[in-house]
Amino acid sequence: MYRIAALTPERIPAWHEVVATTAAHDLPGEPLPTLEQVRAQLTTAGLNSRRAGWLALAPGGDAAGVAALRLFDAEGQSHLCELEVHVRPERRREGAGSLLLEAAVSTAGDEGRRSMIGVAADPGPGTEFCAARGFDRVLTFSNLLLDVAFADLDVATPEGYEAVMWQGTVPGELAEAFAVAKNAMNDMPTGEMDYGVQRWDADRVRTMAEVLADRGDTLMTVAARRGEELAGFTEIVIRAGETRRALQYDTVVAPEHRGHGLGLWLKAEMVGWLRAEHPGIAEVETDNADDNAHMLAVNNKLGFRLHRRSSEFQLSLRS
Repeated sequence: MYRIAALTPERIPAWHEVVATTAAHDLPGEPLPTLEQVRAQLTTAGLNSRRAGWLALAPGGDAAGVAALRLFDAEGQSHLCELEVHVRPERRREGAGSLLLEAAVSTAGDEGRRSMIGVAADPGPGTEFCAARGFDRVLTFSNLLLDVAFADLDVATPEGYEAVMWQGTVPGELAEAFAVAKNAMNDMPTGEMDYGVQRWDADRVRTMAEVLADRGDTLMTVAARRGEELAGFTEIVIRAGETRRALQYDTVVAPEHRGHGLGLWLKAEMVGWLRAEHPGIAEVETDNADDNAHMLAVNNKLGFRLHRRSSEFQLSLRS
């Protein structure tokens, strides 16, 4: 019934229509992606990764579903790929999703990948799709929302530290120290996921900021400095055209600086800055692995509340 077609620039509006329609059905009340956001995501080169995409087309040429496969190329993650599949609600259980998965698995195999991962709202059609096709649930998340206006920002500055803030690319004199702090993310909880290791240096942190800028997104960073070190940091991204919700990116404190309340303080500093610079942003969205008890406690103190739940699924591509 369906045929697979490769993603091309002229098919991006059809892709967006499928993604927006499925999001409205499966996640009612969530902000819908704009055409500009989807176009930027699909056409801007990702950080140390490439993207392949397909549409499942009905006989009349309408798109019933779409799939994107992100292929990680950096050392430490070149075994990994990430899958995203969306099928229009009225077209489910007709084979479109299976055809899209087949195309993605074939490409991943040609690229020598070992593991395929993907996130799905839990419960939901994505979790059912993964369970029926051999994916293993390897990590569960709490998706949280913060009402910026009611966040508790009464947090004392830890002794011996100062906050440094920047928008976009890290200042040159901080780039090396920032890369060192970024590498502390490698001990984040990943459950049974075959996630690998991310290796950060000054060039890579600059490239990450450039990728977001090329998409039209706003990247805000608050870091804790002690002497020449950056002891930790937190990042917020406001997607291009977004008027209400910001996305929490990484938050980390280096192991040797933990136990001083830096995580909570950094997040409070960020929300204060967000209020001042972007007063229209009313919410911050984040997710935490359920076994990351410390960060869940930090977010709870700041005022985040449970919004929904999701799971990370993994498919082994080698027998």
